Amino acid sequence: MNYTASKSRYENMAYNYAGKSGLKLPAIQLGMWYNFGLDADFENCKNMIFTAFDCGITMFDMANNYCNSTAEITAGKIFKEHLSKYRDEILITSKAGYRDIEGPYGEWGSKKSVIASLDRSLKKSGLDYFDIFYSHRFDPDTPLEETINALCDAVKQGKVLYLAVSNYDGSSAQKAYEIAKSRNVPLIANQVRYNIFDRRCEKNGAQDSDDLSLVCYSPLEQGLLSNKYVNGIPADSRAGREPTNPWLNKNTILPRIEAVKKMCQIADERGQSLSQMAIRWLLQRKRVASVLIGASKPEQIKDCAKAVQSAEISASDMQKIDDFSKGLFIEKM
Repeated sequence: MNYTASKSRYENMAYNYAGKSGLKLPAIQLGMWYNFGLDADFENCKNMIFTAFDCGITMFDMANNYCNSTAEITAGKIFKEHLSKYRDEILITSKAGYRDIEGPYGEWGSKKSVIASLDRSLKKSGLDYFDIFYSHRFDPDTPLEETINALCDAVKQGKVLYLAVSNYDGSSAQKAYEIAKSRNVPLIANQVRYNIFDRRCEKNGAQDSDDLSLVCYSPLEQGLLSNKYVNGIPADSRAGREPTNPWLNKNTILPRIEAVKKMCQIADERGQSLSQMAIRWLLQRKRVASVLIGASKPEQIKDCAKAVQSAEISASDMQKIDDFSKGLFIEKM
């Protein structure tokens, strides 16, 4: 199958500047935390990436540990075999910080760990470089200067174009930015968990920096911000199949179902799905440049992409969403 991208792919996607750089991120990007492992349906993986690019989604998010450390292999094969002629039109990202090999150097933020992880990720993906590379989590036991300077070295070596951080609080992210700036290296974003029910980044200073944009993951709270659970927990849903899932289980779902039903009514009045409205909600939040979605089939990507062109949520509806979700915010994971 020889893939040719849609000629209209850029017509319905918005692109926003990242931090103070000249790099524009698509308002929606595709993540590979789930459904891109070696055990996944490879044809479906291809079709999801093709669909995303045809929708103007130019950014694809990976990490060293996603899908049991195999997502980079699957995605890399697709990029190499089917999108190599479009390499200059796409942004491919990865991360280091969570465990992907055994032993003391398989996680966290030492220079040894992050550089070795970066090199493994490049090898697995078959790429020459990553457009953006993240420090996946703040390491309290390693000087931040060590972590960020190591990644700045990778930029100087041509392995990475831009740096970013993920799951950092505001002050740590700002310090990382200042370290990179001192090396004349662009550190452009903080990837954080953010959605209607999870607003912890609003309290930890992540939105306060004029220097960094936010990339938001889990925009649908693992599917809770959709119509999937409005009538309970389906047996074939992720929560039904994985009852001990720490992010999505009866204790996180059942107390929020009534609020979800009320938000579905607002979405219906707007002529869109709750999923689309939840993404639109994020795109109107402070500092947000891009929303990171996951998917198990191409149709979900098409549905989410429509959120970009939808009308802004009115101030009154934004207030209703706040009222419905009040008291149901996730405080910790």
